[in-house]
Amino acid sequence: MIRCVKCNQVHAITRAGILRGKQRYYCKDCKTYFTLPDADKKVVAETGKKHMATIVDIAKALNISKSTVSRALREHSDINPQTREAVLKKARQLDYQPNQLAQSLVKSKSNTIGIIVPEFLTYFFPTIIMGAQEVAAKAGYNVIICQSQETFKTEVANAQVLLSNRVEGVLISMTKDTKNFEHFRTFERHGIPVVFFNRVCEEMNTPRVLVDDYNGAFMAVEHLIKNGYKNIAHIGGPSILRISHNRLNGYKDALKKHKLKIKDELITHCDLSKDAAHACAEKLLNLKNRPDAVFCVNDPAAIQLMLVAKNMGIKIPEKLGVVGFSNDPISAVIDPALTTVEQPVADIGRTAMRLLLDNIKKGIDGFKPVTKSLKTNLIERQSSVRKK
Repeated sequence: MIRCVKCNQVHAITRAGILRGKQRYYCKDCKTYFTLPDADKKVVAETGKKHMATIVDIAKALNISKSTVSRALREHSDINPQTREAVLKKARQLDYQPNQLAQSLVKSKSNTIGIIVPEFLTYFFPTIIMGAQEVAAKAGYNVIICQSQETFKTEVANAQVLLSNRVEGVLISMTKDTKNFEHFRTFERHGIPVVFFNRVCEEMNTPRVLVDDYNGAFMAVEHLIKNGYKNIAHIGGPSILRISHNRLNGYKDALKKHKLKIKDELITHCDLSKDAAHACAEKLLNLKNRPDAVFCVNDPAAIQLMLVAKNMGIKIPEKLGVVGFSNDPISAVIDPALTTVEQPVADIGRTAMRLLLDNIKKGIDGFKPVTKSLKTNLIERQSSVRKK
């Protein structure tokens, strides 16, 4: 909102062209033409936001050219040290911040990488992001982090935001409901490398980083069998996800190896939410032929199972063995402590970022859709070890 500098009225102000590079205004009440004397006040009056200092502001303040300021900020060798120091000092005084988007338009290089993850509810994805950022920072890249909240619509919006910010590459772990991948293919059409991790798109020929879900599940179920459990159930994840299939197959093959029957009624699937895992746990523990052990697709599902068992008075591990997957920090402090399959979570992020940076460096011609599979490790705790 603009106020007249003469009569202080606001309702009769109109724009009246540009005068000496400044917006000119006309007040119909007092019939006065005027410009706002200060650029900062002009911006605040119109938008409510303080003017962000630019190279032009520094140049005007020091009475030097914009190109001199630009070279001084880039520490160019042909700039006098005293001039450089004066420019840097004035930049600090004005709180000057480089316009990264403008620089990316000039250089066709943003030095920015996008990451899309489905949720921040557990430690898993934030830890992956930390590993990825560690590698990106060392390589001189900034990171834009987007969370899809397990919804396809938000995931599409995230992809659009990253495209508009001209990211040079993207790390993606998709939602549990994603079935249309057109928003991911848009990156490919723009020549922007994509690396999937954890939850991957099977329809795109891109690099991906996974853990050995099959072997981890196999180890978990074999561990239960060796501890005397015979009627072993499984709470699995959404059938659309590769990790769900691999962990289910590991569960089944461990039973086959030890000649234990695979029973369909002992296999349930949840959408990875707490409520769904809780419902699966209740279903299994209320069966007439109740399981004596359960291997769960992840630790949150295993913890829901343990809570249901405790409410029903089922003792763990005496009457029910429980094994999870991921080694969530809470798994070590819950009572009894949860046996789980440990994933190298931060290494997933580091490995995915290295693959992405390699693809950015090599360009389209050097693109290789490799798959990296990281090893898992079984951590034995009280929830599955019967006293002998």
